[in-house]
Amino acid sequence: MFDLKGRVAIVTGGNGGIGLGMAQGLANAGARVVVAARNEQKSAAAVRQLGSDALAIAVDVTDEHSVQALVDEAARRCGRIDILVNNAGINIRKPAHEISFDEWQQVIQTNLGSAFLCSRAVYPHMVRAGGGKIINIGSMLSIFGASFAPAYGASKGGVMQLTKSLAVGWAADNIQVNAVLPGWVDTDLTRTARAQVQGLNERVLARSPTGRWGTGADFEGIAVFLASAASDFVTGVAIPVDGGYSAQV
Repeated sequence: MFDLKGRVAIVTGGNGGIGLGMAQGLANAGARVVVAARNEQKSAAAVRQLGSDALAIAVDVTDEHSVQALVDEAARRCGRIDILVNNAGINIRKPAHEISFDEWQQVIQTNLGSAFLCSRAVYPHMVRAGGGKIINIGSMLSIFGASFAPAYGASKGGVMQLTKSLAVGWAADNIQVNAVLPGWVDTDLTRTARAQVQGLNERVLARSPTGRWGTGADFEGIAVFLASAASDFVTGVAIPVDGGYSAQV
């Protein structure tokens, strides 16, 4: 039920953090993983970690033509596309009255626009394969607000609604589309956040029942579940992976 042998997965931003953790889970379950990211050196290191059949393809997920080239090359080299993880994302931490419109657009296009572009590009390949799995990465800020991240929160709220729309629209094609809502996870992005937002580390630890920050490895299992036959009747949902953060008042 959890076997992914013979399946091909594209993971955007798959060369570090949550993306690499999910890519590792998929690879361990037998999938061939395509690491799609901008930093080619970092992607090469990720491929070495994932195993001999993994490969890296450079992409700018905000550019429609670059995304299409990624998908075309992945399909050519691997023969099929069964799984897409829309993980690429950025954050610009400024209150709403300080963030420029260019910065707003940059966050929205990277986090939300890329999920649309990549999903649309893989759709015909999944239809051809008889079905597929799309996993979108949302955030705790898909459901909570943060004064220091209005653009990020808006983009991740949009990811939730995009997930539902695609799930409903593509159910007849046997494509399941779900979202994962990470809590506070130890990544390059959140290390920057801890430096920029005073008291963040203490607040996260105080509210998290598990008493720790998450790691990329915490996302291996949920990736395999949502990419495998085990979740064939699960679509259009958002699953927190947050150590209980969203469950505690």
